This record gives sequence, C-alpha cells and structure tokens, in this order.
Amino acid sequence: MPPVKDHPVRAATANGADSAAPADADSAHEPAPERAGPALKAGTRDAHQRRIERAVALIEHAIARGEDPPELARLAEAASFSPFHFHRVYRAMTGETTGQTVARLRLLQGLRLLASADRSVTDAALAVGYQTPQAFTRAFRQGVGGTPSELRAEPERLWREIDRLSLPPESGVEPPPPLRVEVVSVDPFQVVTLRVTGAYPEQNQGYGRLFGWAAEHGLLDALNGLYGVPVDDRRDVPAQACVFDCMLALGRPFRIEPGSGLGTMRLGGGRYARVRHVGAFDGLEALTDALLAHWLPGSGERLRDAPLHHEYLDDPDEVPEALLRTDIYLPLQD
Repeated sequence: MPPVKDHPVRAATANGADSAAPADADSAHEPAPERAGPALKAGTRDAHQRRIERAVALIEHAIARGEDPPELARLAEAASFSPFHFHRVYRAMTGETTGQTVARLRLLQGLRLLASADRSVTDAALAVGYQTPQAFTRAFRQGVGGTPSELRAEPERLWREIDRLSLPPESGVEPPPPLRVEVVSVDPFQVVTLRVTGAYPEQNQGYGRLFGWAAEHGLLDALNGLYGVPVDDRRDVPAQACVFDCMLALGRPFRIEPGSGLGTMRLGGGRYARVRHVGAFDGLEALTDALLAHWLPGSGERLRDAPLHHEYLDDPDEVPEALLRTDIYLPLQD
C-alpha cells in the first residue's frame, strides 16, 4: 500500500482554542495534546478490580444455583461500566473473556462438588449446568487434563486444580512498564470504510480494495490517513471469523456509489487517550490491555461510547515489521 502523507489540519486544544485549518478540516485530523497520562494513583486499580469482581460474583452466584450466567449488559451494569467497552475492560483486567470465566467457574464448582464424597459425577455435572455427564467429562479433559473420576481418585491433584481455577489468568501477573499516554482532542473527520471478515491477509486485501477505489476516482493524492477498527479480538474469535473495519481518510470530498460495498463513518469528535505501538501488529491487543487495565484506572478518565480505533502511520511494504508505528485511540468522555 502507498505511504501516507502528512496532513496538518484543525484540532481543538484543551482550552477550546483552535489551531489554523484548511478549508476541508472534516476530512482529516491532527490531534492536539492536552496532557500526558498521570501515573497510577494508589488504590484506583483496586477500585476498578472491585467493580470487575462484582460482575464475577454474579456469574459465581448463577453457577452455584445452577442457573444460566447473566447477560453481558447485566454484568456491565453490576461493574458500573458501559456495555460498549465492558468486554474489553473485563478481558484486560482478568485475562479472560466472560465466557471463559463462566467455563472456568463451572469447572471450579464441579471440582468442589467432586471433593464431596456424597455427590455423584452425574449430580455434579447437572448442578453446574452441563446437560450430560459426557459433556462434563469433555470439559474436564480440556480444562484440567483428566476425567472427573480421575480427579476424585487423586485428592491432592483435585485441590491443586481448585486453587488454580479459583483465580483468573491475570492474577499475580507483573504490571507492564509505565505507558507513555497522551490525552488529545480530535476534530471529527469522515472515512471511507470496508468491513472484512478474516485474518491479516483478508484485512490487507480490504485495504487494497479501498486503494483501488481511491485510484479509480482520482483520490490517491488526497489520502490523509489509514485507520482501522478491530470489531473482534483476534485472541478470542477464530481468525476466519474476525470482523475488522478498514478505513481511509481523504482530504477531498468523495461520494460512495450504492452497491459498492463501501461505506462512510465519522471518527474523532472528542477526547482520546493515545498510545503508540512500535512493532508487529500482533502486539496491539496486549498494549490495549495495558491501557485499559493499568493506565485507565488511575487516569481519572471515563470511557465514551465510541469505537476504539487504530491509525497506521507506516507502510508495511516499506518499513520493517519491528519499526511499524501504530497509534491506538481510546475514546474518553469530555
């Protein structure tokens, strides 16, 4: 894909003043820094953790009662997070999705029931929401590497697994080095979008199609930026099912023909936490997790209901993978 040219445009500053702008300021953006992100304040991550634990408690309560787990909106409400970003915050704070938490806690409750000699394997399976003992056994083989009968016959092993499954994967993990985060204001700008489903090759093909459309309409010289919105987390969704929105920002007005498969969307229009990733694209999720789990709790900021997006600053055909720069933009409330 071709390199992206520089694009100085209008951006709102922290005190509301505006810098100079070209006539078509809606087409692109250059964020105005407000301030660097603060260091993590004592106790603030613990407060966020307690909010997440309220959601986990709801799941535990449902499993203990043999009920279906609460829906995502109910979990988000219990944790006092907007459903828009709850799944990302939850994963960043715990190291697992809510679905993975449900599977882990079902196994945990099943192990606790097996530790009691008066409960049969069938009783334990039905009590934690499995329809058959066979399904219970399959889950055990996958989750703990043995059958329920094998675990019951080895009490020490059973209790080791109870201890392991009592905590989410992120428990005890060392925090990352301090992040270099800026809070910036971004004017709204319009992008051409193409939604693709698949892994990196399909995403690359999506950008190729956008560039082909821009070339066909004489708009390549108006290219102001490459953007993307990861709708799915590729760690949790099979590669072939991952949904991703490819985006181009242009410095001239454009028209999308009906039936072209392309669309338009407005990005920006508010405050963002911005952090830069340098390296391969497969490191973006880990940096996003660090932003949500370690910077956000101590920042004093709250998330806005708008998509997280990426800005790709380098051409992977021309820049070594280890040097590729990508800015992550996390939307914040005003």
